[in-house]
Amino acid sequence: MAVANSQDSYYLSLLALAERFRTQEPANIKMCLQCLQAVLTFSPPPKVEARTHLQLANLLIKYTKNTQLAREHLELAWTLSMNIVGFDDVRFEAASELAKIYEQTGETSNAKTLLQRAIELSRQNVFWHCRLLFQTAQMGLSEYDYATAGALLQNGLDYCHMQGIAYNQLLFLLSKIMVFLLEGRGGGEVQALLSQANQSVEQYNGPQGQKEHLRVFYLVLMVCHNLNSGQVKSVKPALKQLQQSIQNITQLSEQAEVIPNSTSEMFAWLPREQLCVLVYLVSVMHSMQAGYMEKAQKYTDKALLQIDKLKAEENSSILGSLQLLFLEHSVMCHLIIGSKAQAIKEIARVCRLLQADTKQLQAHRAQLHTLLAVYAMSMNNSTAAELQFNAALRTSKNRDLWIFANLNLAVVYLRCQRERDFAAIMDRINPDTLPTQSQSLRAASFYVQGLHAFFTARHNDGKRFLRESLKMANAEDLNRLTSCSLVLLGHIFLALGNPREALNMVTPAMQLASKIPDLHLQLWSSAILKDLHRLFGDTSHEQESSQSHLNFSQTLLTDHVTASHLPEHQLINWTDGPFPLPLPPGPDRVQQ
Repeated sequence: MAVANSQDSYYLSLLALAERFRTQEPANIKMCLQCLQAVLTFSPPPKVEARTHLQLANLLIKYTKNTQLAREHLELAWTLSMNIVGFDDVRFEAASELAKIYEQTGETSNAKTLLQRAIELSRQNVFWHCRLLFQTAQMGLSEYDYATAGALLQNGLDYCHMQGIAYNQLLFLLSKIMVFLLEGRGGGEVQALLSQANQSVEQYNGPQGQKEHLRVFYLVLMVCHNLNSGQVKSVKPALKQLQQSIQNITQLSEQAEVIPNSTSEMFAWLPREQLCVLVYLVSVMHSMQAGYMEKAQKYTDKALLQIDKLKAEENSSILGSLQLLFLEHSVMCHLIIGSKAQAIKEIARVCRLLQADTKQLQAHRAQLHTLLAVYAMSMNNSTAAELQFNAALRTSKNRDLWIFANLNLAVVYLRCQRERDFAAIMDRINPDTLPTQSQSLRAASFYVQGLHAFFTARHNDGKRFLRESLKMANAEDLNRLTSCSLVLLGHIFLALGNPREALNMVTPAMQLASKIPDLHLQLWSSAILKDLHRLFGDTSHEQESSQSHLNFSQTLLTDHVTASHLPEHQLINWTDGPFPLPLPPGPDRVQQ
């Protein structure tokens, strides 16, 4: 007995010492690990042994890259805990962390099997049952297995309803709506669920911090749903409410008021810092669609700085995904404002991030091809643009991205006077049968039809298509599309010998293009205005437009030459395999 007591005191002292090393400033992780490893040499009771293996694994995951050793400790913690009644916290945390390692190392099948077993065992533990269901659903989402993810979330929804846990039930409902949005479900079905969620969130009477988290989740889904539908103007009130809600969460966090009703509700959809980044992203999406490039770039720059800070603390997969989404928007922003050199540099940065993560490369491959295609279009390289758009069409799992690629490919064919190739994809871009809920894509398809009519000298058809595009764009403040439609209408009226009507179209087009600012549209508008003022004998305005046209041309030409000489420019010919450039060292560069 004396020996046993002596052993107890040894391992208890080592545990206390390990905790002291872990919590001191700065933490001494090496000594903490050594103390915990020493605990295992004293053959402690199964509970202590299992928990020590879990502690070792968590430290190795957080502070080292020794995934294999962490895995071994987690497997031991899981196995030992299975023989201990009521040892849920160690058992299910070990299962959760071990499944993450399996997934990271490509053993998705093992991860799913483990999580399924843990879900079955956790039915009496509300917290862990919900958490494990969420984790398994997330794994399904990462593999685009929306059916499995949706089924798991529905199980969680039913379980929480039976248990009477309103907060978790709402999280499952909102997550299910998120899956429907990702899946591209019909607008009516999603709208009905959003209305149900909104009512439930407003009726929720738990802590204010939790209510605001639920409200932000709901509003993000609501805004994304509306933006996906091209309802830029209609969604403004919800976006303002979302921005106010994130401020409320920040204030409540500072006041330490985000307190759950019970341990079973110790969930937040995302940490506050990541929520702030997500709200920036939604704001960028709105600004881009509305045609406010400077505002979009300002939000993007702020968000990317915030992501860099957060990644320095914990490089989670969601931060990597958000970073890529911001960079993709930033590239489009630079292409619109006429900064192609900066755009291709940022595309290269996207490539560096994707090169380090094959899973992300798979998820963002179609977007990358689309960015390269639009860049190639801006460089007047129709061959590379066609190559990249076709690669995007082959790899896209997103219906609206597929439509976007087809619309732009159609423009490439029109520019090159490839009527037969345009006719071959005509059915894909017919505005009357376009398979999307997005009003902005439908308006864009009318614009492309108008462009086709212009190139084939069917001017009356062109006017009809463009007026339809204008009507839809004006209704939702799609300023860039409005400007495009106006300037093309002006060009048609000029071709028809109606300069006065042409001026009425091109003048507001130029004003909008300057406000965006869209350098290519300004160049186009100034060229037409120069001709119009000459027709009217307005010498001063003609000279003004000529000078503007010259300035825009020189700016674009200088940038074009700079971009074409960058090593990153070679990316326009990449479709598969390693990225074909000597990638410069950078913050996202992974050293081999």
